[in-house]
Amino acid sequence: MDLFDLAASSDTKNQLLADRMRPTTLDEYIGQQHIVGPGKLLRRAIEADQVKSILLYGPPGTGKTTLANIISHSTKGEFVKLNAVDASVKDVRDVIEQAKHNKSLYGKKTILFLDEVHRFNTSRQDALLPAVEQGIIIFIGATTENPFHHVNGALLSRSTLFQLEPLTKEHSLIAMRRALADKDKGLGFLPLSVDEEALEHLARMANGDIRRALNALELAALTTPPERDGTIRVTLEVAEESIRQAIVKADESTQYDVLSAFHKSVRGSSDAALFWFLYAVEKLGMDPMTFLRRLIVACSEDIGLANPQAMVQAVTAMDAYHKIGWPESKYVIAQAILFAVESPKSNSIPMAISRVMNAFDRLKSAEVPLHLRDAHYKGAEKLGHIGYMYPHDYPGHYVVQQYLPDAVKHETFYMATEQGMEDKIKQNQERRQRFREKG
Repeated sequence: MDLFDLAASSDTKNQLLADRMRPTTLDEYIGQQHIVGPGKLLRRAIEADQVKSILLYGPPGTGKTTLANIISHSTKGEFVKLNAVDASVKDVRDVIEQAKHNKSLYGKKTILFLDEVHRFNTSRQDALLPAVEQGIIIFIGATTENPFHHVNGALLSRSTLFQLEPLTKEHSLIAMRRALADKDKGLGFLPLSVDEEALEHLARMANGDIRRALNALELAALTTPPERDGTIRVTLEVAEESIRQAIVKADESTQYDVLSAFHKSVRGSSDAALFWFLYAVEKLGMDPMTFLRRLIVACSEDIGLANPQAMVQAVTAMDAYHKIGWPESKYVIAQAILFAVESPKSNSIPMAISRVMNAFDRLKSAEVPLHLRDAHYKGAEKLGHIGYMYPHDYPGHYVVQQYLPDAVKHETFYMATEQGMEDKIKQNQERRQRFREKG
């Protein structure tokens, strides 16, 4: 072994276990069989060195960067890695210029891997487009955020999207057992004895994050004193000291998804609505106000006049949160959530708004009927602003007269349902309709 080999070996040993064990081939890659399993499109493309522009989307720790690393080892082209956190437009343009040089002089392709592409603003993403369109670079982007929210539409349309799924406890167990057996890159050179329940604990607490599981295993192995026979035994107690709390992934997309799950649960499940609210606040650290705002919206969008008290409960809960804070307001907010879920439901309000907005699309303008126009000035009668009938002067406090513009005067926008208190409104609407038919 020469000096260069010794230096390389030393550098490897100084790396964390997760970095040393990072797969360099598809056969070493753990998980995501739906996209890199035998015969799958992405696997075939990597093995044939025919990868085109792609986007890798998934939660942290699912293997996006590792997959890019495997592509870098399998391609004969130039592979350049940039991180969107600190890369500039100039960095991108420099890569593009070098790619043009490689292609024209050597016929060599360039693959640009842009990690955390969602951190690139629109102008920086736009700088990539011409080079991707002209085939100057092959673009690989990795993101934890929903690409339909954070990636330029034109760039997204020119890339094949691959969604990576969260890894499981079983995947972490596979990775740790490999590390324990590997004498070159892993921990196989140590006289280790790791209890099965210790591995189970590490895998469970890592919550699908292989890097965290491996680093916790390494910490346990390197800090545990050997027994008399020289064996380093990692017990459950040692494992519990090495990793104490499960990681909860709380990236922006996860927060949007949890908020969406909460709102949808308000429409049908008290248990789920309460679960998602408390999970978001207690486990993800989200602001309770985010859910209070959404609850207030739901009280009109999904409950409305079927139970107007739901809105009162929600607004009161928001007021309580402002006045007494968290966690004391937890009970008040939970009460408002449960009241909303158990209320009769009606979407008549958003449907009415939708019908009015559709009417706007058909109308060029809306003229106020003469009898509804302001008549509190001298000369109003000369302009024809007369004929308004005051409903309270008539039986039932209602009188048939035109309220809408001529073009939509026969339209019905708000259609009450038979749900809860709205049933009385529906009966009143039907009574008024009978008046109109007689009139």
